[in-house]
Amino acid sequence: MPVRGRHHHARTPRRPLALTRTLAITGTAAAALVIPFLTATTASAAPAASSSTTTYYANNLDGWIRESLDIMAQNGIPGTYDGIYRNIIRESSGNPYAINNWDSNAAAGTPSKGLLQVIDPTFAAYHVTGTSYDPYDPIANITAACNYAAARYGSIDNVYGAY
Repeated sequence: MPVRGRHHHARTPRRPLALTRTLAITGTAAAALVIPFLTATTASAAPAASSSTTTYYANNLDGWIRESLDIMAQNGIPGTYDGIYRNIIRESSGNPYAINNWDSNAAAGTPSKGLLQVIDPTFAAYHVTGTSYDPYDPIANITAACNYAAARYGSIDNVYGAY
């Protein structure tokens, strides 16, 4: 009958002490030789991977606003996502090809165009370098309109009606 409270462990064969020390030393030596090569390879590859940062924008209203905001920041033009979005929805409902052929500007021969309904003379005067010269281009239209709004009202955020 087995004795209660005592557990019997299976015995594992013992390795000779000299063999265990040899394996430990050999393994350590191999690691010491390999680690510098791994570190050197990783270190030389790291700068190339981290040096290229490209921002991609969606080809939709959200992406157009975000890209315009980045260009505006580079050019010191104030404005926020919410201010731009609010004005775009009021002016064009988000249609970059919107054109107003019925207001006083249209009657004078210069209809308002694009997302933020900018007339050609205003677009040309407030065009931001590096953007398209096409007033229907969403990025160019937003950026020029925000540049105009900043000069006239302090920011697109301060525009709550036709401007």
